[in-house]
Amino acid sequence: MPVSTPPTAPTSGPAAVPTLVVVGHGMVGQRFLEALAERGLTGAAGTARIVVLCEEPRAAYDRVQLTSYFAGKTPDDLSMVEDGFMERHGFELRLGDPAVAVDRAARTVTARSGEVFAYNTLVLATGSYPFVPPVPGKDSTGCFVYRTIEDLLAIEEYAKNATTGAVVGGGLLGLEAAGALKGLGLETHVVEFAPRLMPVQVDEGGGAALLRTIEDMGLTVHTGVGTQEVTAGEDGAVTGMALSDGSALATDLVVFSAGVRPRDQLARECGLAVGERGGIVVDEECRTSDPAVFAIGECALASDGRVYGLVAPGYEMALTAAEVIAGKAAAFTGADLSTKLKLLGVDVASFGDAHGTAEGCLDVVYSDARSGVYKKLVMAADGTLLGGVLVGDADQYGTLRPMTGSVLPVAPEQLVLPAGAGGPVALGPSSLPDEAVICSCHNVTKGAICEHTTLPEVKKCTKAGTGCGSCVKVIGQLLPQSQDAGLCGCFAYTRSELYEIVRTLRITSYADLLDSHGREEARGGDGCEVCKPTVGSVIASLAPTVGASGYVLDGEQAALQDTNDHFLANLQRNGSYSIVPRIPGGEITPEKLIVIGEVARDFGLYTKITGGQRIDLFGARVEQLPLIWTRLVDAGFESGHAYGKSLRTVKSCVGQTWCRYGVQDSVKMAIDLELRYRGLRSPHKLKSAVSGCARECAEARGKDFGIIATAGGWNLYVGGNGGATPRHADLLAQDLSDAELVRLIDRFLMFYIRTADRLERTSAWLERIEGGLEHVRDVVVHDSLGLCEELERLMADHVRGYRDEWAETINDPERLRRFVTFVNAPDAPDPSVKFVPERDQVKPDLDILAGPVLAIRTLEGTAS
Repeated sequence: MPVSTPPTAPTSGPAAVPTLVVVGHGMVGQRFLEALAERGLTGAAGTARIVVLCEEPRAAYDRVQLTSYFAGKTPDDLSMVEDGFMERHGFELRLGDPAVAVDRAARTVTARSGEVFAYNTLVLATGSYPFVPPVPGKDSTGCFVYRTIEDLLAIEEYAKNATTGAVVGGGLLGLEAAGALKGLGLETHVVEFAPRLMPVQVDEGGGAALLRTIEDMGLTVHTGVGTQEVTAGEDGAVTGMALSDGSALATDLVVFSAGVRPRDQLARECGLAVGERGGIVVDEECRTSDPAVFAIGECALASDGRVYGLVAPGYEMALTAAEVIAGKAAAFTGADLSTKLKLLGVDVASFGDAHGTAEGCLDVVYSDARSGVYKKLVMAADGTLLGGVLVGDADQYGTLRPMTGSVLPVAPEQLVLPAGAGGPVALGPSSLPDEAVICSCHNVTKGAICEHTTLPEVKKCTKAGTGCGSCVKVIGQLLPQSQDAGLCGCFAYTRSELYEIVRTLRITSYADLLDSHGREEARGGDGCEVCKPTVGSVIASLAPTVGASGYVLDGEQAALQDTNDHFLANLQRNGSYSIVPRIPGGEITPEKLIVIGEVARDFGLYTKITGGQRIDLFGARVEQLPLIWTRLVDAGFESGHAYGKSLRTVKSCVGQTWCRYGVQDSVKMAIDLELRYRGLRSPHKLKSAVSGCARECAEARGKDFGIIATAGGWNLYVGGNGGATPRHADLLAQDLSDAELVRLIDRFLMFYIRTADRLERTSAWLERIEGGLEHVRDVVVHDSLGLCEELERLMADHVRGYRDEWAETINDPERLRRFVTFVNAPDAPDPSVKFVPERDQVKPDLDILAGPVLAIRTLEGTAS
């Protein structure tokens, strides 16, 4: 409940503290509060009383990322208000208590609770409301809008009993809503009155490319038709839609996303000037027709005659208003409408004069209908870049958008053509002028970014990269590539130093490590894609020693894992997964072979013998994984960790047991080693092999650690690998007994895990580490650093703490909840994962690209 505060008269006099009332607490309202705090206008500073009236039951959250709620983010994750922000600055936030009336003569605002607040300055940040076409049946049960977290919660609940959903509107938010419905397991339709999707942002060619890609995802799109009626049953619930072309569409759920309108009712009722088509009229200082009242964001009709529906212009208006209220000069005269989004997994971007409305402009176009890529640059006759549209491949957006209005340093066709057809040419950020705006959300220039040295520092000091995120890649390229040996912008320590910190201090949480040992500007943050999986691997490799959970999907650890580890299986190109059960040493009984065959047959999986003497099962859907694991675990199999940065296999030949040349039992040794090191998390994958004689049938010298039998025991080789840069392993020690061999491998692996960089194979580590092989030999064979006892103890901890991740999952109902495609329909398969027959098995049903179809027009208009 709002705290009761008696109304006060507007203050005056040099010692008085003015009252500023903010109506609305969305993204723009929160940015305005941050701007006030940056300028020292806060209750805590004693310079102003700030009262914020918020209609929703929660503080400002990121509407741009609203759909990520369906991808697992919580409402708290979407919050834009850091803990303690309101209290620290003395802002009075009243949730669920919107303004209902403004008395400009008395300078008071009345809230829904009945409280009256006097103001010296009033700021309206009321945003917009969803436009719902006035069609019969629009209020039927099962009709929703897509604007707030509460809307999403309601849609999610209703979708549990629905099978088909329709979205009215094919713009930005409409396609977001369609993606959400598809993710909820509904057959999804999009109805767009315009002749193409996203008609404001993309042209006809871009819309066509987007349409093809979205339809390939299983969505049905109806363009050029409108909704005439929503039909309902006797119970008042939606049953279908009647369209303007005379067709009917059966659906259980309707989401209206046909645009927004400025929320200006409060301004109208108190007599402020509003535009003919809506929007509170403001001048360049964001003042309304009443000098004591400002309006910012989507509710405002800016001085250039536009109502801006994007967050970036709203932020600029918030900064302008805050600057003016602080007594300084500022003006908002218009904003860049460039956008870059990922809609249903498709990159879509437009910038500048995307539709080519300038007189005499020329288009440079590349279109590949097969792959859904469309690129258009709009050029002036003198070579000046005026704008562009990018669909399917928007990697160049971060550089092209800031260059709008300038002459490109290369021919424009080189920027749209794919590799092998005259392009692409990478325009580095160094080619941009200092005044080029890199972050359009917060209007941050290249010059402002270059004043800083790390990404967290840039985000904290300029807010660049904290909006839509499309500029983060360019920001990273702009930052100095210093000699800082730190792991990333979040940690000044190397991976090996972080390993020692975790081990010594027994840290079991990434958040604790970041807050205690991260760079100052990164503490309290979310980290980055570099350090999260790296620290996750370090904690996993030390889990038994430091007391962390050894299950990589427990609690915070789950958010740190790479893609494959998220589902303990390897993600394949069509969205299905492959499963590789462990077959130690390549030895398998006929009974287990039969089980694998039966599992593959029953689940329709493609089977392949791997180079590591295992059997790979391809084509499993995510919800099938636990069912398949259960069958395999019951037969005595366990995870082969083909998905993790850990030990994969220990290959072997048949050795002296069967081979007339063999001098040692290579199969038994391979099995013993694989069972000892299974599940060992490391900086990169580990492979091994054991050959029973010098003929080297198991190819041990191409492995991270390889063993070759001799008449006197075993020779141990380290640092080999195959792949793109093959390297023969080096001899570390020779004629070892079984016990000596295992002890040296223990030491070698733990020393590698302790000192290697992230994603560094043993071969690269051996060549990089100071002293190379001789240093490693001194450490692990001769114990030159006195570490061997500790290295052996760490390995013993691992062996003792090993648990099979598949078995741990299938025996825990809570852990099983992760393995579904659709949260509300856990048994529903992903309709986009399809297969076709090939050679008595199956393969992914994918379009094979026969090559691009080029459509290029040069500045002179001649074909090329």
